[in-house]
Amino acid sequence: MDAQSRGRADEIDPADQWVLNPHTGNYELRLDQSAPQSSPSRSAGSGGGGSRRAGARTPAPRSPQDDRGTATPGRDVPGQRSRRTGNASGGTNPPTVGRRKRKQPKSRKKKALLWTGGVMAFVVVAGAVGTYLVYRHFDSNLNTVDVTGAGSDGFKKDQAVNILIIGTDKRSGAGNDGYGDKNSVGHADTTILFHVSKDRTNATALSIPRDLITDIPDCQTKTTEGTKVIGGTTKTRFNESLGQEGRDPGCTMRTVKALTGVTVDHFMMADFNAVKTMTSAVGGVEVCLAKDIKDKDSKLNLPAGKHVVEGEQALAFVRTRHSVGFGGDLSRIEIQQQFLSSLIRKMKSSDTLSSPTKMWDLAEAATKALTVDTGIGKISRLRDLGLELKKVNPKNITFATVPVVDNTDGATVLLNESKAKPLFSMIQNDTSLTEVKQKEQDAKNQQANLLKGPRAQASKVRVAVFNGSDTQGAALATLTWLQNEEGVLKSSNEGNAPQKLATTTLVYAPNQADQARKLADLMGLPATALKPGTKNAVGLEAMTLTLGADFKGAGVPLTGPAKAPEGVQKVEADKQVCAK
Repeated sequence: MDAQSRGRADEIDPADQWVLNPHTGNYELRLDQSAPQSSPSRSAGSGGGGSRRAGARTPAPRSPQDDRGTATPGRDVPGQRSRRTGNASGGTNPPTVGRRKRKQPKSRKKKALLWTGGVMAFVVVAGAVGTYLVYRHFDSNLNTVDVTGAGSDGFKKDQAVNILIIGTDKRSGAGNDGYGDKNSVGHADTTILFHVSKDRTNATALSIPRDLITDIPDCQTKTTEGTKVIGGTTKTRFNESLGQEGRDPGCTMRTVKALTGVTVDHFMMADFNAVKTMTSAVGGVEVCLAKDIKDKDSKLNLPAGKHVVEGEQALAFVRTRHSVGFGGDLSRIEIQQQFLSSLIRKMKSSDTLSSPTKMWDLAEAATKALTVDTGIGKISRLRDLGLELKKVNPKNITFATVPVVDNTDGATVLLNESKAKPLFSMIQNDTSLTEVKQKEQDAKNQQANLLKGPRAQASKVRVAVFNGSDTQGAALATLTWLQNEEGVLKSSNEGNAPQKLATTTLVYAPNQADQARKLADLMGLPATALKPGTKNAVGLEAMTLTLGADFKGAGVPLTGPAKAPEGVQKVEADKQVCAK
């Protein structure tokens, strides 16, 4: 029977029905209101034997260890509190055993810690929300194109990265229709293959002339109606790889790979507005003119000397061609390289990096003006890519132009293969145009000592060329190149080798070492390709060159050359060059 059934509900606090027994150390269910009370005697039985108070229990024996001075002698469990009186005996003082302690006020120090922790939690949450909102904002600015199959889905930190930068002449954006041809779908007007080395010590920015005659391969383009295959064309201007016939940037990426042998990982395409807004975001870009320029087509009007240009004036500068150099696109490429070098220096300067306003404006301008592939189509991926590019020192960024020769029509250009292919090979083999890696490459080459020593003159080199590759006519093509381009007149074509070889080899006698080194220099042969013999050559005996499966073409080095071919136009990003 509980307290409610005994009619004492008003005097019992239900929370105290479970109380601590100080003798056992256990909580027990207490149903009577207090310590044993007087009650009428009740016969325990007809046989007598004494009487017991109802509800009374015999206290358990207590040891000295049990006696903590907290219980009244003769009580086995403490009394319960009354809601009305505050204790079981009707007194006003709370019992010393079994009462619940009131919470003490927190100290000022604890309150301060709690308050500070709450503020920090709010800042962290608010910062996370702020970062999320910033990412969403810039993500919404970006335009993306799915070019799946043209490049990779991402980049890896331990591999080289190839990015195609495309400047289209499409007149989109406010104020740009005044430049003429406002209804054009756009071309690949300015195209730069930006190669970032595997170790991030250097980068090469290779400009591809828009009027270069080349082959455009078939390419897949995604449309609202599904994937469409656009047929390729031969002997076409390079700039028609974009826009024309519905071609998207993926077509330009495929064209670059067919031309250079370099797989493009990603693209970034910018219109006229990119030049205007990004230059304004960084506070202008410094350029230099060796002479006064007044170009009625680009509307650039500046005296000789250094100037800071931005907005419309910056766009006029990069569009100028008739008033610089020979007045053609190749001259404009040089002025654009000067401009981009200066822009890189400005973007990496402390003046820009230390200004939150400029950094925000630059990100805002770039994301609104750029179109990128879906592989880097989120601001988080562009951030990661930017962190990789940031590692490259501007002094090791070299701008170069694909070597070309004038076509007979006077309006287009043709590839200068003897100079272009070695340059392409340098990019394929991740060799720097600034030569920052050459010492490392030599140190790693176990046979580097074979290449140390004197070189014979090209006219003194005697070599018999065999074709052990799968390329038909490789020996003849190499012979023609050696004789006509390099002056190795004492060479012969011996046709197919007795067997196929995986790698190209050059077998020579000890007294032909100087000839072997010269031929290795000319052909870009690694030291591992050199196979010295034990007996000296007799008389007019020639060395034996066997082309292997690694043969890439006549005049194309098997490994990247240490230096760019003579005559290749280059601009280093950390140096200012004045437009002439």
